[in-house]
Amino acid sequence: MDFKEKILILDFGSQYTQLIARRIRENKVYSEILPYNAPIKKIKEFDPKGIILSGGPSRVSQKNAPFPDKRIFDLGLPILGICYGMQLLAHCLGGRVGRSVKREYGRAELNVDDDKDLLKGIVRKRSAKAKNTPPAPPLTKGGMGGVVWMSHGDKIQKHPKGFKSIAHTDNSHVAAMADRKRKFYALQFHPEVVHTENGTKILKNFIFNICKCKPTWTMKSFIETEKMAIKEKVGKDKVVCAISGGVDSSVTAVLMHKAIGKQLTCIFVDNGVLRKDEAAQVNKMLKKNFKMNIIFVDAAERFLNKLKGVADPEKKRKIIGNEFIHIFNEEAAKIKDAKYLAQGTLYPDVIESTSFKGPSAIIKSHHNVGGLLKKMKLKLIEPMRELFKDEVRVLGREMGMSDEVINRHPFPGPGLAIRIIDKVTKQRADILRKADAIVIEEIRKAGLYDEIWQAFAVLLPIKTVGVMGDERTYENVLAVRAVTSVDGMTADWAKIPYDVLGNISNRIINEVKGVNRVVYDISSKPPGTIEWE
Repeated sequence: MDFKEKILILDFGSQYTQLIARRIRENKVYSEILPYNAPIKKIKEFDPKGIILSGGPSRVSQKNAPFPDKRIFDLGLPILGICYGMQLLAHCLGGRVGRSVKREYGRAELNVDDDKDLLKGIVRKRSAKAKNTPPAPPLTKGGMGGVVWMSHGDKIQKHPKGFKSIAHTDNSHVAAMADRKRKFYALQFHPEVVHTENGTKILKNFIFNICKCKPTWTMKSFIETEKMAIKEKVGKDKVVCAISGGVDSSVTAVLMHKAIGKQLTCIFVDNGVLRKDEAAQVNKMLKKNFKMNIIFVDAAERFLNKLKGVADPEKKRKIIGNEFIHIFNEEAAKIKDAKYLAQGTLYPDVIESTSFKGPSAIIKSHHNVGGLLKKMKLKLIEPMRELFKDEVRVLGREMGMSDEVINRHPFPGPGLAIRIIDKVTKQRADILRKADAIVIEEIRKAGLYDEIWQAFAVLLPIKTVGVMGDERTYENVLAVRAVTSVDGMTADWAKIPYDVLGNISNRIINEVKGVNRVVYDISSKPPGTIEWE
């Protein structure tokens, strides 16, 4: 993507790195994440207006601690270090970092000592006329900067030459520091998380006031830029697009269609582990509304045979990914001049599947990035690879797609196969398909569908004793999972009313043969993931 107003984030393994990128993009400035050890040449080619050093789990004093190319400090660019990034700045530029006597995790009150530039406008104002309020704590030179979110065991014992402390907490005498001459800044806390009261304001101060960026990153500009990029890459060749009925693949298909029109052929594959009535919904959504070329392939038996006896979720993902590619290659061979496969890969898919963007641990292989054949005949084209899920929804609306499609809950590429814990069979897929449809129907009926990020059923490899019609049963346990989220990177379990949960449970047990017990998952992400596998 060719945007001039850009902020580069170097990832040192923080669980919050992606949130930094999202916060910046929310302010209409493009941002991208590169690994901490990105070559200086690549950094220069990216041509950012500023650089952010993320947090991370390491200590600067430990063996094999991650360090960037120190030439980034000579580029003349503004730099903001966050948490580990702050300690890194201090360590690399001549300061001293050591163990805190008291580690600081979670909530802390920020005392602002200098409220220029980076911390401008965050000092809490007090009204002299306010009544019935407790006495305010004594002001520091600048004032109280609100609650911030800490996560560190080390602290700055001596800041580097040229720096000065601009904020502190009770436990950290350097909670923020600045070298205004070089435009180097650092924060011991995380401005990107919602728990930090003025975090967005601080990031805006950095990207607009210090880096002098302009808010030009919009979905409208993205569409025009990406359409030109697609046309240039594809030329006169043809493209096949894998569609599943989900938001990601549907938006990808519409974007590709707007860029190259009849050069695009969409392929919908029934892999035997789809949701109820998926093919009919896809036909209505894309073929009728957008007049696209769509080929429907019934490969349910083929996929289920490949999955026979397989319980490991990573193997399931790779089997399904590989089989999809086989089918796409076969179908593409029937289309003259078909050279590309378009996929709805998103930024979180890439981040969760690889560690190339930083030392973060791999959580899982994503179906769009982990199961591709090395000798795939089709070249990949992934127009949304750098977008977050919420940005994809905005993109879809900008292109005229209906809310019915855009607000649809995410559905994994491997489908119900990774919601059937243990081995996949047609019988178990049918059980889960019926139960999953009931979950969605009841949530829609209660008016909760748009409030929930994702809701679905999971078939467990457990059987329990039950009593149905005065007879003893020994049937399957089914779990219901529903979460609220903004972008899928973090999530909390949805507080669905008891009566709605009761209706879901009663309907599943009464209508789905093979289930006699329903449980509700109340895990958040982290520590759990949204999907069970």
